[in-house]
Amino acid sequence: MAYELYYWDGIQGRGEFVRLALEEAAAQYTDVTRIAGRGTDEMLAIMGSKTEAHIPFAPPFLKDGDLIIPHVANILFYLGPRLGLAPENDGLRYVANGLQLTITDFVAEVHDTHHPISTGAYYEDQRDEAKARSAAFIKDRIPKFLGYFERVLQQNENGTKHLVGNTLSYVDLSLFQVIEGLTYAFPKAMKSIRGRHAGIEALHTQVGNRPNIAAYLRSDRRLPFSEDGIFRHYPELDEPA
Repeated sequence: MAYELYYWDGIQGRGEFVRLALEEAAAQYTDVTRIAGRGTDEMLAIMGSKTEAHIPFAPPFLKDGDLIIPHVANILFYLGPRLGLAPENDGLRYVANGLQLTITDFVAEVHDTHHPISTGAYYEDQRDEAKARSAAFIKDRIPKFLGYFERVLQQNENGTKHLVGNTLSYVDLSLFQVIEGLTYAFPKAMKSIRGRHAGIEALHTQVGNRPNIAAYLRSDRRLPFSEDGIFRHYPELDEPA
């Protein structure tokens, strides 16, 4: 049976981290909310069910048969071994999960640059706070997170091509997506630190050139970044040139 991915239609968002793994593995999957006759109503019905024993709090979630798996890191922890995108060593699988959870933290901070006060209010209602939050994020948090992942790459005992183990894992794909998103959201800031994280830049290039990923990026399955997703480009939040 094909996997069923549930996420908001029309945006990459957190669902994209799961899509990249499914696409790299050439797995059969259905992006449910983009299917005519199914769509967002089906996703909301599962989330609002009064009979389903294991309801998810929010998308993305994945269905594999009757099993419902919520949360990006949890989904990838489940899919990784099944798609050949996780270390074979059991201990390293937990290391990979820890790295993915750190990416989850990073992504949450990205989101808070444009919604620092409330997710229920428009960006325009918290613009001043967003400018202050973004300035701190660019100055302190991007270097801290990217510096950490660069160290992880350089200190991998299996070589510097992957974050964990000696083969591609879902964590490599997720870091690729983070770099793609940051480059869209903060192009000036990312340009200003180019060359400081050689390992990450090489990994980003390597992942983007993988045949299945490159084909996906060119396809209409890859939704564009927009100001409705996690990674949003508001010029006033990017650092000055």
